[in-house]
Amino acid sequence: MIDLKACPLWLYRLLPFLRWWPLVTSQTFKADNIAALTGAMIVLPQAVAFATIAGLPPEYGLYAAMVPAIVAALWGSSWHLVSGPTTAISIVVFASVSPLAEPGSPQFIGLVLTLTLLAGLIQLAMGLARLGALVNFISHTVIIGFTAGAAILIASSQIKHFFGLDMPRGAHFHEVLIHFGSHLADIQPWVMAVGVVTLGSGMLAKRYLQKLPYMIVAMVVGSVVAAILNAQFGSETTGIRTVGALAAAFPPFSVPDFSLTAIKQTLFPATIIAILALTEAVAIARAVAIKSDQRIDSNQEFVGQGLSNIAGSFFSGYASSGSFNRSGVNYAAGAKTPLAAAMSALFLLLIVLLVAPLAAYLPVPSMAAILFIVAWGLIDFHHIGEIFKRHKRERIVLALTFVGTLVDLEKGIFFGILVSLLFYLYRTSRPSIRELVPLAPELDNPRRKFVPAAAGAARCPQMAMLRVEGSIFFGAVEHVQQYFRNVDEADPKKKNLLITARAIGFIDLAGAELLAKEATRRRKLGGGLYLVGVQPDFCEMLRRSGQVDTIGEDQIFRHKGEALELIYPRLDNEICRTCTARIFRECHVALPDGTPRSLSDRELAARAATSTAE
Repeated sequence: MIDLKACPLWLYRLLPFLRWWPLVTSQTFKADNIAALTGAMIVLPQAVAFATIAGLPPEYGLYAAMVPAIVAALWGSSWHLVSGPTTAISIVVFASVSPLAEPGSPQFIGLVLTLTLLAGLIQLAMGLARLGALVNFISHTVIIGFTAGAAILIASSQIKHFFGLDMPRGAHFHEVLIHFGSHLADIQPWVMAVGVVTLGSGMLAKRYLQKLPYMIVAMVVGSVVAAILNAQFGSETTGIRTVGALAAAFPPFSVPDFSLTAIKQTLFPATIIAILALTEAVAIARAVAIKSDQRIDSNQEFVGQGLSNIAGSFFSGYASSGSFNRSGVNYAAGAKTPLAAAMSALFLLLIVLLVAPLAAYLPVPSMAAILFIVAWGLIDFHHIGEIFKRHKRERIVLALTFVGTLVDLEKGIFFGILVSLLFYLYRTSRPSIRELVPLAPELDNPRRKFVPAAAGAARCPQMAMLRVEGSIFFGAVEHVQQYFRNVDEADPKKKNLLITARAIGFIDLAGAELLAKEATRRRKLGGGLYLVGVQPDFCEMLRRSGQVDTIGEDQIFRHKGEALELIYPRLDNEICRTCTARIFRECHVALPDGTPRSLSDRELAARAATSTAE
């Protein structure tokens, strides 16, 4: 028996479930079983619906919620994340493979299994390479836009089943709308009636029977109505088709299509699915972890998701990810350890063995109606409204991601990521630069506190004091350089420039060269460039780039007080003599040449005139 307390670190990384296994007790086991049974009841109708979205036989959705869920629970880092088929992944699978093969056909299933295997390998490689932080570059706005676009595509893909129409395979969103509008006369009334009844009952159950799974309620009502209509008029007259009996068996062993053609066709979609699935899983895990006060390891979650998809591809499952609904229910139902997610897969298998024959009575238009409800729930109207109301740039990112997803779902999310990163680079290339003045009265302020200069505030006529907030890197050099030059171009007397560098995030080689050139330029003007509050990383870059000597060691200071004490004597004495601003402490004591300020301005002027005459 393994002594878990004596396990080396490498064993914990290889078998991460060893970390939480000692926490399993009779009490936690009971709580986990209750949560598992609840999750299994919820995933049953969802899995069938998601498989339909993906263009697969219904049982493949159930298979995707079994073995992958167990592997993800054992090798992931979250205690409450439940993996399995999801809407977004299902619609990407369908959009990626349906142009290549007939949905539901053996060729289609083989390509989906290859797609799932490749996605799992990509996820595993990213986890082993410690690339978990990459999901942070996919903004929340991009996910909202992509999800909304995917929801519209889900709904459009079910129009033919809801209304009983024949539509060309793999049609784009706009083509579906055009075809639907031109074939309104071909709508089958009995099929649409079953869809409408299912849709209405599902919406009512979701609103008024919140303790019951609305999908199951809607399925039962739709199935009863369809059975009555078929018994009354005959299925040939009504045109109502059923899903057919599910295979009541363990997930069968399957082999992906390893041909070079299949790999080439599915590699790019697999990359999309891998990134999207990881984003979903980590975001959901973190959201639940906030409530459970648990630390999430993104890299370990990548490994868990990758292994789950690799295993799923060999056990008739298709690409899976974390499910927000099932993970939230798992936590709310009192799950204590990841054992709950693993047990839910076993409970699901038992339930399938009991109820699989009943799927023969489930009408296809009822499934379409349920997917309409699912699609509607995917659209985050609250956050979309907030974004359009308050955030101009995020509004553009959202709109472009949404439209891009409708045009080409595979590339839509990448387009959104690209646009959001471009806006980010634009913002970071224009760091905030604010002019500062000492807090009045500076004479009584021993800490030398500086504040942003208000309109009309007194300023030193010889020196500008600027606070740079951001990073000075190659993309920001032009903006920062132009701002520095504008200082003396607007007022040639301001030959000196003091920069408070405490808020500068980082600086690269191009930024160090910019400061060196600015220091040289200001020395030629008769002034100088001074840096205050330089951080260790900032200083290290100046040294490694060899620019410290150009800027000057004596031009770099730790504190503002130290800087002003050494800078003030270097200012132009004649300008200080007639200056009335006197914003520094030194201004009230003496002129830069040491002449005491205790003399009146008239006496100082007379001394200056005498000195000039001599």
